[in-house]
Amino acid sequence: MAELLGPRLYSCCNCRNHVALHDDIISKAFQGRHGRAFLFSHAMNITVGPKEDRHLMTGLHTVADVHCVDCREVLGWKYERAYEASQKYKEGKFILEKSKIVRDNW
Repeated sequence: MAELLGPRLYSCCNCRNHVALHDDIISKAFQGRHGRAFLFSHAMNITVGPKEDRHLMTGLHTVADVHCVDCREVLGWKYERAYEASQKYKEGKFILEKSKIVRDNW
């Protein structure tokens, strides 16, 4: 009999709290503060910090750090506003750093 599997998840590297679904990955070709990062359409079990303007590789953005709701580990950031027209698709999306998340239920 085949084993039933739930959705493939990503969890916080520190406390294993579920923070994102694999199916919500938009791109794996992003750069975070600590190396590779993934762009997600949604994130869960996170808190969003205060907004701030940052000069990133693709220009000026308003972003807010995202933290694991359980252990408060900074996992990445949320794009609140993109000032360049070509970057508007990022608004409302989440960057989660590969070094801060682990695969779960794969």
